[in-house]
Amino acid sequence: MLSALIAAAALTLTAQDPGTAVTHQTDIGSLHGTWLAPAEAPRAVGVIIAGSGPTDRDGNSAQGIRSSTYRLLAEGLADQGIATVRYDKRGVGESLFTGMAEQDLRFSHLVDDAIGWAEQAAEQASLPCAWLIGHSEGALVALAATERDTSAICGLVLVAGAGRPARIVLEEQLGPQLPEPMRTQAFTALAELEAGREVESVPGLEALFRPSVQPYLISWLALDPRELVAAYDGPVLIAQGTTDIQVTTADSDAMKAAQPDATLVVWEGVNHVLKVAPAERAANIRAYADPDLPLAAPVVPDIAGFILAPR
Repeated sequence: MLSALIAAAALTLTAQDPGTAVTHQTDIGSLHGTWLAPAEAPRAVGVIIAGSGPTDRDGNSAQGIRSSTYRLLAEGLADQGIATVRYDKRGVGESLFTGMAEQDLRFSHLVDDAIGWAEQAAEQASLPCAWLIGHSEGALVALAATERDTSAICGLVLVAGAGRPARIVLEEQLGPQLPEPMRTQAFTALAELEAGREVESVPGLEALFRPSVQPYLISWLALDPRELVAAYDGPVLIAQGTTDIQVTTADSDAMKAAQPDATLVVWEGVNHVLKVAPAERAANIRAYADPDLPLAAPVVPDIAGFILAPR
């Protein structure tokens, strides 16, 4: 499947100026993104892979997230001499093409796209490979890409990514918010999907368990990030904030335990969108809607320092 997609794909970089539109032509439609490079020849290049849901290339979504995390990260990395491509994934932003129905989407399609962007971003930067910088669910996309031909991948930067199977993380996220019997019904549905079986929709959670998205959920829930990171022998940075209310240091610790050679950084007082925020939920969530709030001070230096470290 990958070879067919690569053969059908061509990344058109419309210019070499910072903030330039890029278009990745797949066999079913166009993906759109932004190429941002330093003024001088880039010292490295990365592909920023977005998290779950309708999150766009800048890290924003119609669900109220306006943090601009990925744009800020790209700008910070450019200042450090690192070029990046960030893109609207399938069905999001400018990549909202109709060439694929939701029920046909699988996690592997996101992996195909990340690898395609990495190959062509490396070519554009005149470098032998690109770093995969995955945030949240994007970290799992980056990990899954290492099961393929990794010649285009310099290494991985896994930021606020789940380090345990998605079912466990979803149960932790959903459990405190759901009353019974909805909680038990949701947990049962997740276990069935993890086992590869489609389920009846859970009353009150029709959006999460709608029939058209269940094939994608099955393909996602089957992956264990611990197994993937353990099998990868390239450089890996695992980064996690202590006030993240979506994933926790239990996840970063799980990945580090699975791959002892990985570098682990823990950012004190940093939330899921990589900004300084308290643990208190309401105040934490306010940072999700503030594009003017900068990234926490250590985020860019730690990521850039790892990417540019001599090896």
